[in-house]
Amino acid sequence: MKLRIATWATVGAIVVVLWRIYISATLSNPLGTGGLGRALVYLTCPIAMAHQHPQGFYFVLLVNAATYGLAGMVVETMRWRYKAA
Repeated sequence: MKLRIATWATVGAIVVVLWRIYISATLSNPLGTGGLGRALVYLTCPIAMAHQHPQGFYFVLLVNAATYGLAGMVVETMRWRYKAA
């Protein structure tokens, strides 16, 4: 179960790296003025909702990995609990 939670956290870190690459590749207004692009960022990287405060790349990477790890822990605990029942 620890490996699965670590996998969730790794996926969270990869999501941040992919968004960073995408935003760096499309410098002029990469996500538009709102809509689907911004909603997708908020769903996959929840720390982006705190955009009023400047955040470094590594901070966002760690927070997103921790968020995905926590979500993975909840999901894997529920899978384990309902599989045993």
